Amino acid sequence: MTQLRQRMLADMQLRGLALKTQKSYSRAVQQLAQHYSKTPDQITEEELRDYFLYLKNEKKASRSACTVALCGIKFFFEQTLQRHWKTFDLVRPPKSKKLPVVLSQDEVRCVLSKVRRSHYRICLTTIYACGLRLQEGIGLEVRDIDADREMLHIRQAKGWRDRYVPLPQTALTLLRQQWVIHRHPTLLFPSLRGATKQATQPMNPSGVQRAFKAALGDSSISKPATVHTLRHSWATHLLEAGVNLRLIQLWLGHKSLQTTAIYTHLTRNAETLAGEKINHLMADLANHQADVPW
Repeated sequence: MTQLRQRMLADMQLRGLALKTQKSYSRAVQQLAQHYSKTPDQITEEELRDYFLYLKNEKKASRSACTVALCGIKFFFEQTLQRHWKTFDLVRPPKSKKLPVVLSQDEVRCVLSKVRRSHYRICLTTIYACGLRLQEGIGLEVRDIDADREMLHIRQAKGWRDRYVPLPQTALTLLRQQWVIHRHPTLLFPSLRGATKQATQPMNPSGVQRAFKAALGDSSISKPATVHTLRHSWATHLLEAGVNLRLIQLWLGHKSLQTTAIYTHLTRNAETLAGEKINHLMADLANHQADVPW
């Protein structure tokens, strides 16, 4: 590892960036260096402009890929090299207005019923039942379960924020069944490699993803769903059931209510209910209108 890379890694650690973010930022700078076949500290601002144009116009990189490239390269030049170039003020990946894929309640149950191995099925069911991210689900520990309050403690999630989410009785029962199988002193979903009881890491997320994809393929559902779709579906189903949007925001761990508000566009029930309420509120307006030819 070069001294320059070590310095960037140290800067990211000091900033408190998550390990996954550190890897993404390092990869973005590495790809920039490989593009010009020279160390990144020798790259000029003009070359940097050309590189972002290359990502957009030639490589046709996705919005998320462009955002990661911008954030990683900007961190390197501004924080590690202390070069505050105007180019970073110009580069702005276009905002995406795509709505996430959502499964209906019946579709969720259909997919989960197709998951063949119990540990994957229980993990995916917990992810849906509690609105979790994949890493949050596989990383659950025995101490995270508050059975008396029927709550699940999510520790150091995205943004290093802790939160509590409701734990349905059915999910609690499944988690207890899962633990009885391996009786790991700490982890609820320990690694499947070697002796499970002595595992020091949770099971691999790629295995959970493959299990979900296989179950989706076995169903008749054609939607391009992923494991994260279960989280989107959970939030949408709660909203359809009348749960307060602010509570859903807290349980999802969203910093902004605007982020959670996207689910209001995904529920037909909410739109129908709103339309009915509007009609009820405005029902007597016609009583006060004079007769006029139309």
